[in-house]
Amino acid sequence: MSNKLHPFSGKGHDSVKTILVVEDDENIGELIVEAFIQETPYQAMLATDGKQALKIVQNVKPNVLLVDNNLPDMKGIELYDRIQVEKELENVPVLLMSANVPVQEVKKRNLFCLNKPFELNDLLQTIENLLT
Repeated sequence: MSNKLHPFSGKGHDSVKTILVVEDDENIGELIVEAFIQETPYQAMLATDGKQALKIVQNVKPNVLLVDNNLPDMKGIELYDRIQVEKELENVPVLLMSANVPVQEVKKRNLFCLNKPFELNDLLQTIENLLT
């Protein structure tokens, strides 16, 4: 499991926005985190399962969550539901990634969704839109 915080290395960015990436494939997760570090002014963290993500959000309030729907211990939808009951996290945008989007569940929760596979530029632009 990985729990790596990659802070933006620029100066004067005390209020840098944080993206929590929840992806069970550590190689894909690290690639996404590196993309945020290289291409954006944001810091990124990686959790490789839902339980780890829930522990992280107890200490760090991310500005956006990027969540794979097919996690080993709980579905991304379930993680979303558990995060939404936390008062301090209820307004944090969640972007669900999935090759098989659970359309009814996404519509019911009015979630943002990105179909896998996706272009890196599409991901970066979508996250930018959620943060601005």
